Amino acid sequence: MRKKYIIITGWVISGIGKWVTTASAGFFFSEKYKVTPIKLDGYLNIDPGTMNPHEHGEVFVLADGAEVDMDFGHYERFLWSECSGNQSISMGKIFAGILEKERRWDFLGKTVQMIPHVTNHISDRIEEVFSQSGWDICMIEVGWTVGDIEVELYLEAIRQMKRKKKKEDFLHIHLTYVPVPGWVDEQKTKPTQQSVNLLQSKGLFPDIIMARWTEKLSKSSREKIALFANLREDRVFSLPDVDSIYTVPQLLKKQKFDALLYGKLWIPFYEWERLHEWSAQLLNQVKSEITVWIVWKYTALEDSYSSVVEALRHAGKHLWVKTNIIFIDTRKKHGIEKVKKCNACIIPWGFGDTWIENMLETITYIRENKIPCLWICLWLQLMVIEYFRNVLNTPQANSLEFDKKCKPNDIITLLDSQKNIVNLWGTMRLWKQVSKLKPWNIKDLYNEAERLKWNKIEERFRHRYEVHPSFAEKLNGTDLNITGTSPAGIVQFIEMNSKIHPYYTATQSHPELSSKLENPAPLFVGLIRASI
Repeated sequence: MRKKYIIITGWVISGIGKWVTTASAGFFFSEKYKVTPIKLDGYLNIDPGTMNPHEHGEVFVLADGAEVDMDFGHYERFLWSECSGNQSISMGKIFAGILEKERRWDFLGKTVQMIPHVTNHISDRIEEVFSQSGWDICMIEVGWTVGDIEVELYLEAIRQMKRKKKKEDFLHIHLTYVPVPGWVDEQKTKPTQQSVNLLQSKGLFPDIIMARWTEKLSKSSREKIALFANLREDRVFSLPDVDSIYTVPQLLKKQKFDALLYGKLWIPFYEWERLHEWSAQLLNQVKSEITVWIVWKYTALEDSYSSVVEALRHAGKHLWVKTNIIFIDTRKKHGIEKVKKCNACIIPWGFGDTWIENMLETITYIRENKIPCLWICLWLQLMVIEYFRNVLNTPQANSLEFDKKCKPNDIITLLDSQKNIVNLWGTMRLWKQVSKLKPWNIKDLYNEAERLKWNKIEERFRHRYEVHPSFAEKLNGTDLNITGTSPAGIVQFIEMNSKIHPYYTATQSHPELSSKLENPAPLFVGLIRASI
């Protein structure tokens, strides 16, 4: 089969679901063909690794250690594959590559210009990624919206690529927003018409239009969009709001979107077992209902903890539980009081020393009142500090991240590999790491999920600090047990005896990043089960 390209662009506003369109389109090929997603982002950062979560949302860590946009989490969950860092292309990477080429004399003294040099570099990067592992289908999501100056060069590069490809090898899906102003109660297609007109002025002619709104697209709206986009009506699809993103492929299948994809790309049609498996999982009868509280400081933007939310949903579906999720910002005065009312909570990753003392008070309450809780990354470290302060009588216990002068009470210290680091970008302890587990509850959970091999498991990490080895030894014989370490002895899993606390479990890793609907993260399953 010749290589196929599927381009996904968006219009009106960001955040309407280009990623779910990309992932869902790829879903229909992923069971039989090799599908690779590529994300083109307009920002000048090399990657989102140094971006504030309040601005950009979650930083997703890949198995190879690359820090990428949160959309890659959804790609991996839908396509059941592991992505690599070269599939994330930012304008920062593009310009850095161009300047590197210019310094190497690759342009032989020519005047370096946006067209053709930058656009050629973009298409070369795409082709390089696509050809590396023998992929069949390349899903290319263009971030931001059509008309943004930041993505103009991407669109021009795509136009030039399309010129060189056969018609049946190149498919363009355009996702748009169809608003309904409250004072008229009528779907307005004018923004969609204008967006198609804008694309056409750039030499791009969408093959499929996806229309987003809370409700289904009306027949008259579909007719208008098809007319002005110069498409048949069966090329215009409706994407209304749904209770679960995992129902989107089924929703599109009912509109025969899958058949159109295969037909336009001249690929023999194929039915998917995975779609039926997802449907069965989503239709599981709800036997109980719980509320889980996500507690920390980036809660103003729910996308900051996107993978945590998805992992909770996966675990809930696995256990036939409706999982309600509430966010608590502990920087606010009422934050700790709200924690006292919760019946299960997760303290996800974070950085910095703001409001740490508030959180230590929260940890004490959770421990003493036996609230089921899962602690991730930084919070494994805080759990240990709190235990040393209030149980092991070390009131000065602290972390070098919060107080550079806290020695000799630096319960949490800098990893040896981080001590001479100057540049912050991409230098943390990243990528997939091995942990050896001791025979405790965590090991049982991983064994149940069939992810335990030779008493070892693999999870992704993103940190600079660790539990100080000498202080870790002092936990021996206490109720707080180190139950998983790296081959080098770095503390990676801790849990309290289940006879003392129903679920008091911490990991330095990020188990949420590898959770799937069919195969939920074991520690999240443990939390939901304890909460029931």
